Formats: sequence, structure tokens, C-alpha cells
Amino acid sequence: MSMKASLRALLLLGSLALGPVTAGAVEPDEILGDATLEARARDLSAHLRCMVCQNESIDDSHAPLARDLRLLVRERLKVGDSDEAIRDYLVRRYGDFILLKPPLKAETLALWGAPLIVLIVGAAAIIANMRRRDANALAPKELSEAEAAKLKSALERDHS
Repeated sequence: MSMKASLRALLLLGSLALGPVTAGAVEPDEILGDATLEARARDLSAHLRCMVCQNESIDDSHAPLARDLRLLVRERLKVGDSDEAIRDYLVRRYGDFILLKPPLKAETLALWGAPLIVLIVGAAAIIANMRRRDANALAPKELSEAEAAKLKSALERDHS
């Protein structure tokens, strides 16, 4: 048994021993009898986005679509598809958004760049607001007629 297969089997045994703690939303009737295939299914599912929940993997999501995707992954594994073939199939069907970590390319630039753009725009707005507030604090204010008269009389008292 290869090192990778041994690691997958060990991971599966650990997840079976801990039960629901590490299983996420995977239901008992979904688990494959072959420990190596199940470990591959878990590894794939952990990197696929639930299209309903969007911030969870299909392994963690309780949405019906996530269950359907978990079953689809397991069916494709049973017929002998490679992990890459399954990922490619799902990307063709749902787009790069199905991947929790989409590849950096022209089509996914918005997915990767949006958080940075929001951060930059927010920082620029905060800095502009602070500068505006500082400029307003330092700008001389016009005195009302009553204030000007009061100041004039105070200055005349001090000089006399």
C-alpha cells in the first residue's frame, strides 16, 4: 500500500472513530465500504463548495444539493474516475465557483480580487474622512456679529 493510500485509510479510520465530530454532514448511508475510496471522496468533498451555503464545503453542508454532490462524487469514484476527472466534471458543470479555492485566472480574478478591492476602497474612504475632519478642525471659522462685538470689547478692555 502506498504512503498516500495509507494516509487516506488512516484519515478515514480517524473520522470513523470520531463519528459525527469530523464527519460534517456526511450521512452513514453515503459512506463507501472501500476505505480508500471513502478517503478520496472526503478529500474531494472538503475542497468543493456547497452551491447553496457557499461558505461551506459539500462535506460540511446539510443542504440537499450538497448531499447530491457528495453522492455524485462517490458514484464517479466507484466507476473508476480519477480525482482530477471528477473535479473537471464539476467545474464544467458549475464553473470554478464550485471549488473552495478557485484557480487564479482571468475568469476568476473577481473572486480573488474583490476582497482586496473592498479593503482598498474602505481604507481610502476612512483616510479621506479623517483628512476632511482634520481640515475642518483647522479651518478658521467666521465669527457672528455678537461674537465679534464681544471679542472687540474684550480686546479694548485688555488694552486700556
